[in-house]
Parts: sequence; structure tokens; C-alpha cells
Amino acid sequence: MQQVTSSLDPYILMLTGAGLLIALVAWLPLALKRLPLSLPIVCIGIGVAIFSMPAVTLRPLPLTYPQVTERFTELVVIIALMGAGLKLDRPFSWAKWNITWRLLAITMPLGILAITAIGGLWLGLSWVAALLLAASLAPTDPVLASDVQVGPPKSGEEDEVRFGLTSEAGLNDGLAFPFVHLAIALGLAAATGAPWAKQWLLHNVLWEIFAGVIGGWLIGRLFGWLTFHIPADTRLSKTGDGLIAISATFVSYGVTELLHCYGFLAVFVTALTLRRSHRDHEFNRQMHDLTEQVERLAMMVLLLLFGGALVSGLLRPLQWVDVAAAVAILLVVRPVSGMIALVGFKASQSEKKTIAFFGIRGVGSFYYLAYGLNHLKIEEGGRLWAIVGLVALLSILLHGLTVTPAMRMLDRRHGRDPDDGAAV
Repeated sequence: MQQVTSSLDPYILMLTGAGLLIALVAWLPLALKRLPLSLPIVCIGIGVAIFSMPAVTLRPLPLTYPQVTERFTELVVIIALMGAGLKLDRPFSWAKWNITWRLLAITMPLGILAITAIGGLWLGLSWVAALLLAASLAPTDPVLASDVQVGPPKSGEEDEVRFGLTSEAGLNDGLAFPFVHLAIALGLAAATGAPWAKQWLLHNVLWEIFAGVIGGWLIGRLFGWLTFHIPADTRLSKTGDGLIAISATFVSYGVTELLHCYGFLAVFVTALTLRRSHRDHEFNRQMHDLTEQVERLAMMVLLLLFGGALVSGLLRPLQWVDVAAAVAILLVVRPVSGMIALVGFKASQSEKKTIAFFGIRGVGSFYYLAYGLNHLKIEEGGRLWAIVGLVALLSILLHGLTVTPAMRMLDRRHGRDPDDGAAV
């Protein structure tokens, strides 16, 4: 009789774990719908539990795996940007997107200035490290902010609060990049004495933003024509396969990155242009739904690893002043800069306060910091990761515990049933 071994096959354990994770991806959003609890909080808790087991020896610290951290967070963000762009029902125009321009032109620059000052004057960081910290923490995250974003295409869940936070998260991830590059340029200039201003302004600001927008628009037009308007039965919408959106994501990001422009910006513009090609077609819902599933799965894996990083010592370099600064960034910097941007905007005070408060930080911040540290050696790297990790953790907990009651209250004020989005 063949002896049964007592050892556990890691491959079988991985398959089992993957199956359970996929089941959670499908089930948890329904289970948490009415609870003051978010999916990211649960994922981090599971990650903490898994990586606290003595049998699990992996320590997923970002400084130990810098390239993996950068690439994985990059992947999660671009998929989230495609989903965010596809779900927006509101047609693009300068007037209709007024709230977006306010948040981008006022809230984000004020946030960068304030966090840079906190880092340099309060935390004692070098000014280059302080600017990199600010550029990483200023953007609203498109991944973890899904609970405050608009609903799926044509669902009717697009009030001013949800639209503002969705469009802001879609665009500010690309527009924060010039400030990351500015920190890198200043750091390299300090080390080598090389001039930086002309290269940064002409290439990192003007070229990369302009080319990112144009490249994303052209690729969106191409995919829109192939999907909805090609004069044949071979148009991509006939496939009924939402993987087309993932294809558009990768092509848009890959092509524009090859042209050395901002791929994040390009992907969001591609999504908006693809949706505009046939705004009311039911295939938009299929593309969005599949993109959301892939995004949620990737996000859960990332947050499991984040939970593992927390128990592996990610926050160990923190000082008490860093904790105070993290709280100030979430409870003072974002709300105040958000309210300043909304002065004169036609909305109720409760709506303005909700928009200003829910500036969720997370995966995008991880990516920017990983990118910056992979391109510039900074002695305070461990402390920067600890601060960003703490801000993300506090944001996930604070916003995750308040998002359900806040959004349900908002829906009731708009005459919608918060359980199904229908008018009441």
C-alpha cells in the first residue's frame, strides 16, 4: 500500500488558496454591501493572518522586491483606470467636468505643496524625499476608491459626488507623474550638478502629458471603430467578450510608454474615447464588468501582500511624528484643499464635504513611491515606505468604515434606494 505523505504540496495549497480568493472576489462585495466595512479591510486582515503563520516564510516588503512592487502596482492601476473610464456616463466637456478641473487644478497642487512642507519642515526629510512623498500621496487612488465611484455603465449611479471622485481618480494619477519626475530630477541634479529644468518642463510636463492624451485618444478611436463601427459582422462587440477592454488597456499603456509619455493618462483617455464611440451600447457593460472582476482579483492579491508587509515590519521605521503627519494628511490636508477647490461650486455642503473627505490613498501611492525609489537612491527610502504604508492603511480603515453609511445617506438624499440604486 502506497504510503501517504504528511507533507503539504505547495502547488496544491496555492490552487486551493486561489480558488478561495476567487470565491471571495465574487461573494464579499455582496456580503459587505450593507456593512460599515470594505473589501480592502477584509483583504488586509486576511493577509495579516496568512503571513503571521510560522509556515509562511515570505516577507513581501517593497524594498526587498522593488521591481516586483513597481510592476504589480502599475498593472493594478492601469486596469482600474480602464474600468473607471468605461463606467462614466457623463459626456466629456469643459463645463460638465467643472468639478474635475477644480480637484485637479486646485486640490492636488495644494496637497503637494502642503505635504512637501510637512515632510521638509515637520518630519525633517530632505526636500527631494519630501517632494517624492507629496507626489506619491497627493493623487486619489482609482483602485481603492471603487466604493465612492459611479456605478456600472447606464446604472444611473452618477451623482456629482461619485462623478467628481471617479473622474479625479482617473486623471490625477497621470497628472501627478510630473511631480514624481521633478523629485527625481532634483535628486539627480543635486548628485551630479546636471541641469534639469528644461528637460523636466519640455519632456516630463509638456510632451508626456500632451502625447499621453493624444495617444490615448487615437488608440481609443481605433478600438472604438473596431468594436462598434467596423462595417462588417466581425466588429468586436459581436464577440460579447469583455476582454477587449483589457486588450485596449495593455495596448494603450504599452504604445504610449514606448513613446515615453504618461501611460496612466493615456489609458483613462482611451477608456473615455472607447465609451464615447457608442455610449449606450450594452457591450460597454460587458467590458466594464470583466475589467472590474480582473481589477478586484488583482487588488485582493496586492492587499494580501500589503497585509504581509505590515506584519513583516513595513511600519518599523516610523516615528511618532510620522504618525501625526499621516493623520494630518488624511484629516486636514485633503479635506481643506478639497473644500478650497469647491468654493463657489453648486452643490450642498454635505456633498462638498463628502468629496473633500474621500480622497482615498492606496495603490497609486505605492506605485509612485516604488517608481521614484527605483529611479533615485534616497537614504530615507525605508521611512518613506513606512509613512506611505501608514497613510494607506489609515485611509483604508477610515474611509472603509465610513464609506457605506456615507454613500447610503447620499443616495437617500437623492431619492434613491441605496440597496438597488432605484429611485424611491
